Amino acid sequence: MNDFSTADESPEPVSHSRREILLLRTLPYVVVLVLIVFGVAYTSIAQQPLGFYWEFVAFATGLLCVTTGWTKVETRAARARLMWTQAAHWLAILVAMTILFLPAVQLLLPAQASGLALLLLLALGTFLAGIHVAWEICLLGVVMAVLVPAIAWLKGNALLIVLAIAAGVGLWSIVWQRRGERDEG
Repeated sequence: MNDFSTADESPEPVSHSRREILLLRTLPYVVVLVLIVFGVAYTSIAQQPLGFYWEFVAFATGLLCVTTGWTKVETRAARARLMWTQAAHWLAILVAMTILFLPAVQLLLPAQASGLALLLLLALGTFLAGIHVAWEICLLGVVMAVLVPAIAWLKGNALLIVLAIAAGVGLWSIVWQRRGERDEG
């Protein structure tokens, strides 16, 4: 006999833990949030909004809405309706974003505020899409909306936050140094 078996051996099914499954389910939502935070941060630093980037994020969010809703509908007609309603919804969001990028509007809206305005527009669009698609999308929209005042607060208090972190690091280093001296002596 040889070492190779000719019998039809089927591999054991891969079992995933609940944590892995939850991570895989939430990963697309986390990716969208990371893209949004990056967009707001870049807009604030560069002092100009990235039109193409924000349009990509809106498209990605719309695609996430369709893929999330796709699993919740069963008939072909319902899937076609889902695609058309989401396409119309996100096209309206893209038109509103384009209006924010018009030069006349940009004169009235500082670059830092335009990033937050785009985030608020995406948050509203995501929440409204979630009403028709799934609660997960609604939750994503709520998290986006909560990020707007949080980011504004962080921008306004950045120096205070840096000073608090520096003070914390300074206190920690003093305590750590004294603990080391006490252990030696």
